Amino acid sequence: MGKPSKNRVFILTDTLTTAIFFRTVVKSGNRWKMLGQDAIFAGENPSTIDSKGRTCIPVKFRDALVQAFGNERFIITKSQPVSLGDDVFARGLSIYPLSVWSDIKSKTLANQAGYTSLQLDSIKRQFLNPAEECTADKLGRVLIPPSLRVHAGLERELWFVGMDRRFDIWSRETYNRVNAQDEKNLPLDLSGIGF
Repeated sequence: MGKPSKNRVFILTDTLTTAIFFRTVVKSGNRWKMLGQDAIFAGENPSTIDSKGRTCIPVKFRDALVQAFGNERFIITKSQPVSLGDDVFARGLSIYPLSVWSDIKSKTLANQAGYTSLQLDSIKRQFLNPAEECTADKLGRVLIPPSLRVHAGLERELWFVGMDRRFDIWSRETYNRVNAQDEKNLPLDLSGIGF
């Protein structure tokens, strides 16, 4: 028997779109073989939403969906609420590539995390049930469903925020409040993760 193979991860960037990808490779004999590719959505992008509920997904996010996941279709749903203290929560939306969403949905329905039935029903009502499959048009526009638009308070100015394997949409005002809360939540020492 030969030696066990070692996996390595390479970080690649697409200089045209500034999308970031990582590739896992495994050594097989004297050769390296690519195992897969996943997008890492990163960056903050201001945008607007029109009166019909249409907004343009940033080009680098659209390109990452296609290049890394091979599909322009995605799922849009409510994001996990962010506590702002005193029982006040910031609400936004999250966009997941279909393959990532499929994994989340399967794990939820199989209750892999061992939630109580009450918790599981809340997760289904909050995230699975309002989820809608969408695709951008040729101009990169997507129609945000009215119920999700109201939930997140999207009226005019908004932010697209890369969050690794998903990206979020926030109203400008809400995102400012989330950032202020994040500053309060930060650990004092970040050197353990390289900052």
